[in-house]
Amino acid sequence: MNGFKTDNHFSPEVLNVADLPAAAIAVRIAGMHTGDAVELVNELDLDDAVAVIAKLSHEDAIRLLDQPELERAPEIISTLPPGLATLLLDGMSADRATDVFQELDDSERTGLFPILAPETKAALKKLMGYPDNTAGSLMTIEFTVVPSNWNVGQTLEHIRRVERTRETVYAIYVVDPKTRVLQGVVSLRRLIIREADEPILAIARDEEPITISPLASRDEVARMFRKHDLLAVPVVDESRHILGIVTVDDVLDAMTEDASEDAYRFGGMEALDKPYMRIGFWEMLKKRGGWLGVLFIGEMLTASAMQHYEDELEKAIVLTLFIPLIMSSGGNSGSQATSLIIRALALQEIKLKDWWRVVLRELPSGLALGSFLGIIGIARIIAWQQLGIYDYGEYWILVSLTVGLALVAIVTFGSLTGSMLPFILKRIGFDPASASAPFVATLVDVTGLVIYFTVATLILSGTLL
Repeated sequence: MNGFKTDNHFSPEVLNVADLPAAAIAVRIAGMHTGDAVELVNELDLDDAVAVIAKLSHEDAIRLLDQPELERAPEIISTLPPGLATLLLDGMSADRATDVFQELDDSERTGLFPILAPETKAALKKLMGYPDNTAGSLMTIEFTVVPSNWNVGQTLEHIRRVERTRETVYAIYVVDPKTRVLQGVVSLRRLIIREADEPILAIARDEEPITISPLASRDEVARMFRKHDLLAVPVVDESRHILGIVTVDDVLDAMTEDASEDAYRFGGMEALDKPYMRIGFWEMLKKRGGWLGVLFIGEMLTASAMQHYEDELEKAIVLTLFIPLIMSSGGNSGSQATSLIIRALALQEIKLKDWWRVVLRELPSGLALGSFLGIIGIARIIAWQQLGIYDYGEYWILVSLTVGLALVAIVTFGSLTGSMLPFILKRIGFDPASASAPFVATLVDVTGLVIYFTVATLILSGTLL
């Protein structure tokens, strides 16, 4: 539930903020849903956004800054007066405050840390100690825990007192009062329908609580949420002491970030760390130029391959007509296979040891798809020749056979190459998503030319060649 008013009279679409002072914008933002308010602040210049945040009530400002969708939160915090910045950081959820704090410059962190509340300092030290992209880095330490010797009434009263300071109260974690070891989990729904004098442990779920290690990757966390349909999962140490919890909204945010990074990589560029319209010109060139340079150097090998077959091209100019067709078909089949395998690896539908099973699937698939395209290519040449649209010469039947067989070979090779590349990258420690579509296409382009002219040499030797 959002912390702002639910009056829909004001909305980002109809509100023209260009000529309004910060105080007026703050008043209008207070009448919006949280999501609408975040969108409006994202549209403001940094100075205006800072001025608006400063004019909001502390409660409303904290709720805005607590939203991962709010852009430039670290810049806003670093620009605010230190006293106000630390007050807002102290009020934010621990995991969100940690994310924002980590993005500040070293000098900014050094200046703010000493004046933070002791609880905030402790939370930051704890959460920043875990590697990025792990359950520990995603978790929050604001969860509801009660001792196993309490009853339902005591637990409900505790929830009423602490609800505003907890990430979620839909799951209550029951621990041993002495050792603090996790003993069970009670859902809020189950809690409110039971009698007040019932022992809390008696109404806990019968099965062993689902837990995860703080060093588990966020991919593992996402798979656990999907497998067990969870709203939250406790993060425990080796002794089953609860370190924190990961909630479903944290997982969704992480998955969205992962999906964005993979999409950028698969498109052949570095991931953007800012919205597209806020990336500077030189920064955009830096993100895109490196990969384009690598791909261009790779494509230069294509020119080298064509130079190697210069004599064949001079003898059979007709072969050049089909080079774009041949190259694109191989690249497309490779990109398809790469996409399928990257997703299957990410969802753990297949593992590294399954590479040979993938080969056994992709080999017949490539042959079938290549034959399908080869038949279309042969039919096209025959139709153009017979209809008088284009004359491929006296050996047009051999030319069509060359194109057809080359397509079979190249599509099959593209499927095998595209499916194996993610395995190779994962095996040597790289993200399989780095097997971008342009990279696969470039690789198959070069080898495709070699295959094409090899097939042409075998079939047309003694005629055109």
